[in-house]
Amino acid sequence: MWTFPFVLRVMRRHRDKYHCNSLPYAESLCPLFSTNAPQLETDFIGVEKEERQFDLLIRSHTKMDHAKCHHAQLLVSGKAQNKFFSTRLVNLYLHLGDVFLSRCTFNWIPKKDVVVWNCMMSAYVRCGFFSAAINCYRKFVISSDLRPDFYTFPPLLKACGNVLEGKRFHCSIMKLGFQSDVFVAASLVHMYARHGYLGVARQVFDDMPFRDTGSWNAMISGYCQNGNAAEALDILSAMRSQGIKMDSITVCSLLAICAQFDDALSGILIHLYIIKHGLEFDLFVNNALINMYAKFSKLGDAQQIFESMVVKDVVSWNSIIAAYEQNNDPVTACLFFKEMQSTGLKPDLLTVVSLASTFAQVNDLRNSKSLHCCTLRRGWLLEDVVLGNAVVDMYAKLGYVDYALQVFEELPAKDVISWNILITGYGQNGLASEAIEAYHLMEECGRITPNEGTWVSILTACASAGALKEGMRIHALIIRNGLVADVFVGTCLIDMYGKCGRLDDAMSLFYNIPRNTSVPWNAIISCHGLHGHGDKALKLFEEMQKEGVEPDHITFVSLLSACSHAGLVNEGQFSFQVMQERYRIKPGLKHYGCMVDLLARAGLIEKAYDFIQNMPICPDASVWGALLGACRIHGNAELGTLAPDRLFEVDPENVGYYVLLSNIYANAGKWDVMGKVRSFARDRGLRKTPGWSSIEVNNTFEVFYTGNQTHPKYEEIYNELRILTAKMKGLGYIPDYRFVLQDVEDDEKEDILTSHSERLAIAFGIISTFPKSPLRIFKNLRVCGDCHIATKLISVITERDIIVRDSNRFHHFKDGICSCGDYCSWIWFKCQALDFFLMSAEYKQEVAASIASLQEEFTGRSTCSL
Repeated sequence: MWTFPFVLRVMRRHRDKYHCNSLPYAESLCPLFSTNAPQLETDFIGVEKEERQFDLLIRSHTKMDHAKCHHAQLLVSGKAQNKFFSTRLVNLYLHLGDVFLSRCTFNWIPKKDVVVWNCMMSAYVRCGFFSAAINCYRKFVISSDLRPDFYTFPPLLKACGNVLEGKRFHCSIMKLGFQSDVFVAASLVHMYARHGYLGVARQVFDDMPFRDTGSWNAMISGYCQNGNAAEALDILSAMRSQGIKMDSITVCSLLAICAQFDDALSGILIHLYIIKHGLEFDLFVNNALINMYAKFSKLGDAQQIFESMVVKDVVSWNSIIAAYEQNNDPVTACLFFKEMQSTGLKPDLLTVVSLASTFAQVNDLRNSKSLHCCTLRRGWLLEDVVLGNAVVDMYAKLGYVDYALQVFEELPAKDVISWNILITGYGQNGLASEAIEAYHLMEECGRITPNEGTWVSILTACASAGALKEGMRIHALIIRNGLVADVFVGTCLIDMYGKCGRLDDAMSLFYNIPRNTSVPWNAIISCHGLHGHGDKALKLFEEMQKEGVEPDHITFVSLLSACSHAGLVNEGQFSFQVMQERYRIKPGLKHYGCMVDLLARAGLIEKAYDFIQNMPICPDASVWGALLGACRIHGNAELGTLAPDRLFEVDPENVGYYVLLSNIYANAGKWDVMGKVRSFARDRGLRKTPGWSSIEVNNTFEVFYTGNQTHPKYEEIYNELRILTAKMKGLGYIPDYRFVLQDVEDDEKEDILTSHSERLAIAFGIISTFPKSPLRIFKNLRVCGDCHIATKLISVITERDIIVRDSNRFHHFKDGICSCGDYCSWIWFKCQALDFFLMSAEYKQEVAASIASLQEEFTGRSTCSL
């Protein structure tokens, strides 16, 4: 009685057009299942032949409507309760993606034996429904008197989400006496190794009375997955000593560990073994080879293997797309994705993960949004945290932090990687304070345990924000977790202390972490460069060479930058030569940019321009920007107008270059041209980044903008500035109006100089802290020459150490002396002398007196030498 309603429900699941299209197919099945066709029974030799015919028919199904018609015919013929037929239908529905019909078919089998239960559990596992498989086992144990067999546990062990579930099944296996079965034991090894319990996995492996190739592969892959290459190779040697040859699974595991440890030679030798033993046509082996050669950055070899493959599955396409994406060739990755689409293959989750990174690299917001919509439409974003993390990372790298935050908040489950991506995204987009706030929210969750990636992300944010106290608190947590000796975490601590002005603490940490790689050396050399200690940076480089550490391209970027900040032209040129001749490192754009900055800062602008003209690669915005900045400092209007033409070709949207050009014209008194440049920038929708300075007082960051009068203590701040200015003038201070790039009266110019953001921050620090305590100021732009002079005098008046970190370097002011050696100020003074005769007589006297007094202080020379 229940058969016909079910038939109607099955057939009604088709829309009319599907039902009609399926009628010829249904008619073709009628002779096979009709109860009124006794003549067909003589065509089959027993039940076995009928089952073989049915099995072949089931395997031919690729569409859901055909499967449903087939099921309906079974119901009409009364054979739907046959365990053989029903078991095949359970598998078929799950294979086609309909879990509901599969479960319904299973439930309507009247007498289920252990084979039927095993089939249902195995089908769940194959389709990724691990929880459903374990629940099915529990129901099997509770609702039936059947006893599990050898085939029950292997799929269940694969479905275990944690080691506790696996141990429960292990106890059942021991109780039933199945531990000696080779398939069950190999599944136990897989389960324990997957959860990191290699000791227990090895014990199970050693207790096996017989081992087949699959057992050996389980142990080898377990060691490989946990990064234990030495033990994996020991197992391999034992395997080969017993005369067991490597199969495709063995070589796939070994190829993965060769890629992990960057062992190209062993990888090539395994490739030779693959060819020698005829495994080069195996689909899984080829996919593993593509991944390995991609890790070695040998994209030509990876593509050659891909193109030689006769059969390519989704994994093959994912491998070649990821190969180019991970090696910074997103354009080729996109081309392979388009080719994949032309073959009719549909992307899976891993395809989308690679595409998210690819679109971020090419800065393609339109396709990134399309990808996001695709994941929402298919429900993937709510199912897979890895994909959700990839989408958050994609928007963060594109600079759309609001979108990244929105996706992050919509994730149903957030792991530590989700939080790491959000913190890193804030930091990479210049939102260091927001990154620190995100870390605090992660701490409040309580369920998330920070890892090395978390510490690296938050320490980088603390370094950017100058949050010394927060960084010290993080340092304490790292010590508690025993990760100080980790080279990456330790390097970030060095960077944080160095960028927060605590160079001694950075050096102390440097000598207490492993220094056998270039990473910590690069960090400490860069920190000394930021502080203007070029000589110390060069000595550290010599010490690095003596300890046998090979410098890399980042080392020389840090070293050249240190030479540039300290004005060590000859040493910088020699380092550039050593990089190419001794270490065979091909200079990149960053190296060329440092060299241009080195030459141009020292006043060798023509030489810097010739250097650019002779570059073997096309200069980018950083190279031309360094030249333009030097032209502004040295007052070279001719090259100062040539450089912007090149800059606006390569980076027309950077407002900073328009500001530099307008400042050059302002210094020359060409206010009309300056106004045109600024109007042109405004017409393009560009806005100048406002200057701000911050100071940390009582665990709170106070941010001041130029001319800020909204602070609750602004009256006290400006009153303190008036007192300081009067005292400075008593020491011979004369405001340098050349740093006011506005065409206003002199009294207004003095007010503008007094209200610069760094002076507001210093005044606030003075009235808010104990006398003679140090002040730490962070400024997003460069400190102007007048504020540099004023801060030197304030350090004498208040008897304080004042540490100012601007966008370019550190300035330690103490007793009227700056750690930069007044290198930048001395360059400016020379520029004043070049334009000296263009000034008015009155202004000429003021500037001459200012230059003379500071020149005597710095060099001991007299006014006549100028």
